[in-house]
Amino acid sequence: MPLFRITVKQSKNSNGIRLEKGMSVEVVSNSFSNPVSTNGGQLVVDAFNRIYGVDIKKAGALSMVYLDVERIG
Repeated sequence: MPLFRITVKQSKNSNGIRLEKGMSVEVVSNSFSNPVSTNGGQLVVDAFNRIYGVDIKKAGALSMVYLDVERIG
């Protein structure tokens, strides 16, 4: 199971949610494909909510425009 690090590329303030450049989470996926686009990005949404208490989907940042994905394991 691959491990991915997802990092916010640029700061964003939307719908009352503030994302700062450099915020990052690590997720383990059952798939080798991009976790942002797999399953509607639910693994990534859950990880940001668990670690930072923010809903990146509500902030409109669940996109490769705002997120950098790196496979680390």
